[in-house]
Amino acid sequence: MNLSLLREHIEKYRSNTKANPGKYNEELTERMALTAYYQSWTVDRLLQMTAEDLYEYLARLWAMLIWGNKQYAVGKLIEDNGLESIKNGLAELVWGSGEIEKRWDDFRGQMKGFGPAMMSEILCKSRPTEYIIWNRRAYVGLNYLGVKNLPRYNYQLTGKKYLELSQVEKTIAIELQKAGVGEANLLTVDYFIWDELQVEDTLAGIFTKKKPEDLPPIEKTDTTTSTFIHNEIRDKLADVGSWLGFKSQIEVKVSDGSKVDTIWESTIGNMGRVIYVFEVQTKGSIDSLLVNLLKALNNPAVQGVVAVSDAEQLEKIHKHAALVGELAKKLKYWDYKNVLEIHEALSMVNESINGLGLVPQGF
Repeated sequence: MNLSLLREHIEKYRSNTKANPGKYNEELTERMALTAYYQSWTVDRLLQMTAEDLYEYLARLWAMLIWGNKQYAVGKLIEDNGLESIKNGLAELVWGSGEIEKRWDDFRGQMKGFGPAMMSEILCKSRPTEYIIWNRRAYVGLNYLGVKNLPRYNYQLTGKKYLELSQVEKTIAIELQKAGVGEANLLTVDYFIWDELQVEDTLAGIFTKKKPEDLPPIEKTDTTTSTFIHNEIRDKLADVGSWLGFKSQIEVKVSDGSKVDTIWESTIGNMGRVIYVFEVQTKGSIDSLLVNLLKALNNPAVQGVVAVSDAEQLEKIHKHAALVGELAKKLKYWDYKNVLEIHEALSMVNESINGLGLVPQGF
């Protein structure tokens, strides 16, 4: 980390604090209120959550700004995971006695639809002296400060990396304290990053194309990493579908013993349903993927089937599918790197528009 650059921005932050004390006192009060709220959710209280409680708990998160209809988003989490599993998972993630690396990885592996931004925000607001908020803005800020090996995609943010980044940001908190921000903790650091480190050219450059070596072929990743990639793409396909106006579902049963990863569904007037099916391929059997897609095509509402993977895997899938006449005519191919880019772009659009508050939340 470039400490001289950091201290330069801290000095600017302190100057702005003195010039506009009302703004910063308001932010301090807000941080204290957020921390008090999330710390009030003890283990026992989390385990007694109702669906309405969970909505209140999650709807306050900044990570939820990408959703215009937060009730729908929370309902999907309950549908995909079950309320009991969510309650138990949150209690262990936030207040568990085990190492954060394991708690983080366990939660990521068990829960569908909870991304690192949401998880880290819950952790930071509950335990602001220990854990950070990790999102696109944090990436931009730390990248600007010269921090190396930052996770560009969710699957790269393991529990080990999250702990490492929390240690990095603790350095920023210490520097803020040295400069006179006596109450500085890791939630303070998040405010500082938003105020001082969102450099325009850095933020714009986040969407520049990555070199191929930045995203290794799926076949060369270990099993754990490939599973995280699979689940991240599965969930992000569902997000993209929802943002485009479809009803999205994950892990949908198409026949006995067969599930597909994601579907987009729409009802057209009184004409019936239109369904698009997506299967994400990492280290599983290509033949199994093709069988699932063939079974999906037995449903007359299915208008398209899409295989999602990296370029190398898609080439193999294309060769296998060429031997299956009916499927070969209808199968489409989507590079997962493109899915990640589209998801990130749409999330920025949705966050910006929803931040205007044009559409009030429903009951």
